[in-house]
Amino acid sequence: MRAIKVLLVDDQELMRQGLRKMLEIEDGIEVAGEAADGEEALLVAAECRPDVALVDARMPRMDGVELISRLSARQPGLASIVLSTFDEDDYIFGALRGGAVGYLLKDCTPEELIDSVRRAGRGETVLASPVAARLVAELRRTPPAPPPPAALRDRLSAREAQVAALIAAGASNREIAARLRIAEGTVKNHVSSLLRKYALRDRTRLALHLKDPPPS
Repeated sequence: MRAIKVLLVDDQELMRQGLRKMLEIEDGIEVAGEAADGEEALLVAAECRPDVALVDARMPRMDGVELISRLSARQPGLASIVLSTFDEDDYIFGALRGGAVGYLLKDCTPEELIDSVRRAGRGETVLASPVAARLVAELRRTPPAPPPPAALRDRLSAREAQVAALIAAGASNREIAARLRIAEGTVKNHVSSLLRKYALRDRTRLALHLKDPPPS
């Protein structure tokens, strides 16, 4: 199986070195590149084409929120995880709206970080417990979006409907691929199509929307 290629983005060199040493001893994980800020990260990501990016929230020249938004637009298959000391709402929700698949705090354990990288590489969402609690609280405060019109639901293909049902059940892209006997890349294409049709920005909101849709 191909190793998960990881891009490290942090303005502290000591932090990048520590992450590199931690990840490189793990089977199935390869540190493909490093960057000290968002602008450099865009260039490095274009060269090394990582699967997962570990991104600091606060950096000079371009912060993590803007970087993730740009990476999501340029490399839709890239799974970005914020790794930060800050658990402020602006960073959390900004990153998730921009396309991040996870938000971790730097006081997480090495085991939690490594597991999160592997899960993100499989297409799963990874959130630190305090971040998940804030996200749930925010979603409860936010009025539900109107349901898609019947015409939109009718435009879902049979395969898209199957993928949507499995996403709602909490399955990862890899699990969906195995269940439907299709390539993982095909699953990602269906997820992208569902995001467009439901007018949602990221997989996390799609899963929540499909799991608990607003009443018709």
